[in-house]
Amino acid sequence: MSREYSLSFLTVADVSPVEAVKIAAKCGYAAVGLRLLPAAPNEVDYPILNDSKLIKETKAALDDSGVRIADVEIVRITSDFELDKYLQFLSTAEQLGARHILVAGNDPEQSRLIDHFAQFCELSKQFGLSCDLEFMPWTNVKNLAQTEYIVNQSGQENAAILIDALHFDRSDSTIQQVKALDPKRLNYVQLCDGFTEYDPSDEGLIQIARSNRLVPGQGEIDLVGLIRALPKEIMLAAEVPNLVLAGRPALERAEINLQAMKQLVALAQLGTVTG
Repeated sequence: MSREYSLSFLTVADVSPVEAVKIAAKCGYAAVGLRLLPAAPNEVDYPILNDSKLIKETKAALDDSGVRIADVEIVRITSDFELDKYLQFLSTAEQLGARHILVAGNDPEQSRLIDHFAQFCELSKQFGLSCDLEFMPWTNVKNLAQTEYIVNQSGQENAAILIDALHFDRSDSTIQQVKALDPKRLNYVQLCDGFTEYDPSDEGLIQIARSNRLVPGQGEIDLVGLIRALPKEIMLAAEVPNLVLAGRPALERAEINLQAMKQLVALAQLGTVTG
């Protein structure tokens, strides 16, 4: 099995789902990520959530290109989490043939978060979807160890861990912890780069994460070490929102990030062979 790559939503957030699929196909990505639900309170639902015409057009583009939907965004497990609110989301994800759901933990009471996460996993299982919990230092799920604990405590087979290279670097998580993970708990990993000096406040971390990430290999995060620590051939997804790059065409952005990821994989494999 050869390595597959995915084009995450934030890298080409300015184009439609249909265009994102076409761009992915032209570049050579195997999959794309789509956002259906808002990431912030001031945002609204994305059109594809309820637009049957857009869903049909996106499915046609997927069928024509052979590209598939890797993940759909974003479900936040909050203190007032209600399962019924996500039925439309899950139905649309199933229609699109999505495989994974990006989940964030936003409940300070961990036992309740685990309970709600387990319930969501149970429901998502009926739609053929995994629930991939992403740790972010400014949320209530802050690092890899905590994420692994929550996923394991949920007791759900479709519960998974999502590692984002930026959040991994900004949290107290280690390469050794990655190596020790159960490979069955990892479905895909998001790659980008960043500098070692950054604003560690929540506001600073969020600003970088949403608009100032670097192309993989253009920063100072040990991405080669991370790739070596991951299960062999795991899907790598380019998540690189960047205000400077946003001035370039989406196709160009997608191509730049795909080639960058491939170069890092080559470096990682070289080290494995010669090390």
